[in-house]
Amino acid sequence: MEIKVLGTLNADVNGMSIVPTAGKPRQILALLALYPGRVVPVPTLMEEIWGTNLPQSSLTTLQTYILQLRRMLGTAMGPGAPGTAKDVLATRYGGYLLQIPAESVDVHRYERLLTEGRQAFEDGQDERSAALLREALQLWDGPALVDVRVGPILEIEVMRLDQSRLVAQERRIDADLRLGRHVELIAELTHLIARHPQHEGLHSQAMLALYRSGRQAAALDVYRRLRQRLIDELGVEPSPQLQRMHQAMLAVDPHLDVLAGPRRTSTFDLYAA
Repeated sequence: MEIKVLGTLNADVNGMSIVPTAGKPRQILALLALYPGRVVPVPTLMEEIWGTNLPQSSLTTLQTYILQLRRMLGTAMGPGAPGTAKDVLATRYGGYLLQIPAESVDVHRYERLLTEGRQAFEDGQDERSAALLREALQLWDGPALVDVRVGPILEIEVMRLDQSRLVAQERRIDADLRLGRHVELIAELTHLIARHPQHEGLHSQAMLALYRSGRQAAALDVYRRLRQRLIDELGVEPSPQLQRMHQAMLAVDPHLDVLAGPRRTSTFDLYAA
């Protein structure tokens, strides 16, 4: 079984999709897929589907949805499979679980690559870090579970994953900047700061990429527009480290052309106190 949640929901067994068309069974499959090999309690599944307004027949209806998923799974597995659908989508005391390896789900491959990439960054292995984080990000083909109606449990998971994706992008860009790929990063960073107009970390990376590409005026303009937006919308000034980076650019600080000291830090923190 191969399951994708980093984008549209896909679940294939022997090349056959087992993703139901009905909304609530899709939610159940998505939630179980996020926790392979772990029991998801019945109350958690019910909360995801109905929130706090449980219908009187909620348990029976949930069991019907599980049965539907097992039927699709059994059809895809075929008569010659070594186990049954009930062995894969198993019932346990108080809940259900998908008995599949974690690596069968793209989110778990993504998180393993993310952990390895961040460790490589901390170890000073910038080329390896950039490659691992790029591989992790290539597993995404859109917002997590973009075609699934999410309830309160999945909503939290989707928010967590989307934030994780943004952090992975930032760290990969940090590694690429250390490797001198500033020119190649300008288009990507221009897109990212347009999507995240108040994100200081991405703006600091855009400023540095432009500055190192010989575009000091454009780098300063990124800061000016961010500062004006923060003042107009939030009534605050940019953070001290971003203000110090701005001053360093005005002063043509040589530290901007190299790492500011031996610390393994993000671009945003180059001028942290």
